[in-house]
Amino acid sequence: MTHQPDAVGTFARVHGDLLTNVEQVIRGKTEVVRLALACLFAGGHLLVEDVPGVGKTSLAKALAASIDGTWHRIQFTPDLLPGDITGVSVWNQQSNRFEFRPGAVFANVVVADEINRASPKTQSALLEVMEERQVTVDAIGYPVPEPFLVLATQNPIDLEGTYRLPEAQLDRFLMRIAVGYPDLAAEEEILTGRARSGGPPVPRPVTTLEAVHWMVAATAAVHVDPAVVRYVATITAATRERPELRLGASPRGSLALLRAAQSYAAGEGRGYVVPDDVKRIAPAVLIHRLLLTPEAEVRGVRAAGVLSEVLAGVPVPAAAGAGVR
Repeated sequence: MTHQPDAVGTFARVHGDLLTNVEQVIRGKTEVVRLALACLFAGGHLLVEDVPGVGKTSLAKALAASIDGTWHRIQFTPDLLPGDITGVSVWNQQSNRFEFRPGAVFANVVVADEINRASPKTQSALLEVMEERQVTVDAIGYPVPEPFLVLATQNPIDLEGTYRLPEAQLDRFLMRIAVGYPDLAAEEEILTGRARSGGPPVPRPVTTLEAVHWMVAATAAVHVDPAVVRYVATITAATRERPELRLGASPRGSLALLRAAQSYAAGEGRGYVVPDDVKRIAPAVLIHRLLLTPEAEVRGVRAAGVLSEVLAGVPVPAAAGAGVR
């Protein structure tokens, strides 16, 4: 979108419509919705970690409705099987052959609700489809619909009956965010609206799947100055040198940070990335990719704090991207 002001304006307008529409359901959480949209247009997947009842599932439903897409919810439980997610081959006596019956993962937006309540084997059933955007059953690949977003919800790890997500699966999520409790004014709006309508608001579609396809492609065309590329690489490289971390951000993390920054910039109405885009998006993209040493955990060190120190210590390139349209 570097030299297409009309494209930049169109992207910003549709993004604004989506933001307003989803905020009818998720009150007082503008930045949360911005991050969710950035994840969608970057072609990634979103992990929402928070306590029950703060609107994690409502966010996914509102997002799917706003883009006029399909959505399925998978309630993760200890007895959930991988085939329940991906689908299975069933013998058809009439046709005398096996036929594939798609699982719940075949939708534009898939809500993996309370993903850390299922066994690691079942959690891993999502890995291929998240990365390859297809399901393989009996050596045959079945592509999922596009656009495709897995929005997984997770309760805090110290709640009873949960399993820790493997690092390999965490790395497949472009972002991890927390919704958080609404402020007093937003909660009053929620209560007043429910009292009047008797149920949650149902957002209407404000764009099409074809438009979302275009926006995903447009995000990849957002200009990134070489100085910003170096800034991203320096940040992720710095996480690998921190003594508190036994695992820093990988090159996949660098790519994720750059892609997310492009998407965030496009949502802000710009055809180029500035360092502030990188700094604002970095916690959502990188924190869940950082693994503390046991000694750091004992001392109460947090990955978020380590990343804050990294961001504060890496010099910000001056005026990178300025003047690029």
